[in-house]
Amino acid sequence: MRRRVDGILVAVRAHGERGAVVRLFTVDEGLLAAYVRGAHGRRLGPVLLAGNEVAAELSARNDNELPQARLELRVSRGALLGEPLPAAAIEWLSALTAAVLPERQPYPTLHAALGALLAAIERAASARDWASALVRYELTLLAELGYGLDLSGCAVSGDNDHLVAVSPRSGRAVGAAAAGPYAGRLLPLPAFLLEGGRGDWGAVLDGLALSGHFLERDLLVDRAAAALSARERLLSRLRRAAGLA
Repeated sequence: MRRRVDGILVAVRAHGERGAVVRLFTVDEGLLAAYVRGAHGRRLGPVLLAGNEVAAELSARNDNELPQARLELRVSRGALLGEPLPAAAIEWLSALTAAVLPERQPYPTLHAALGALLAAIERAASARDWASALVRYELTLLAELGYGLDLSGCAVSGDNDHLVAVSPRSGRAVGAAAAGPYAGRLLPLPAFLLEGGRGDWGAVLDGLALSGHFLERDLLVDRAAAALSARERLLSRLRRAAGLA
């Protein structure tokens, strides 16, 4: 049987001398794996890059067989791989998505968020223009997989005014008055996550510390923990961009 799908390439792994196993993030079927022949040839080299958007013709004898794929490039992001910050962001977003999503389960909200974030990285003048959206993507991924934070009101009082922190255990927001006695034990909650817009570098790094805590605790465990090295490379470059390294 044959079918066509559009997807975002999130993983490419060499398989044998001439092929590769790729993972595509599609809107209707979620994460799909497929085998690509001739992956090391000159024609497919520019296509098989994480972050690229492709059209794939899949063929398999049955649903249990790894399909073979013929890929056609739709959107190339190869030019960004020569720029340290965009390259690190694409590496991390691809590694994260490939590591934690179950195969063949659709996540249309997450797919739309990833596509929009990659497009923002592509057109941005600087990382300041997409760094806040990166935090939101990580939090969206947590929510889509059942580990979303509760930022609707204070875990102690129930009020939704002056929320300034998040409990590292429960993932619930904490107001300024209740947070006082627990200073140093709570995770800062950047205002831009509640108010919209983008945060300054300090707020972005606080947001990444927040999302990173729950990613490491709940999703990036066992084999998936290997993706954390890509996040560390990105964080190191973001800190340098912010003048904090």
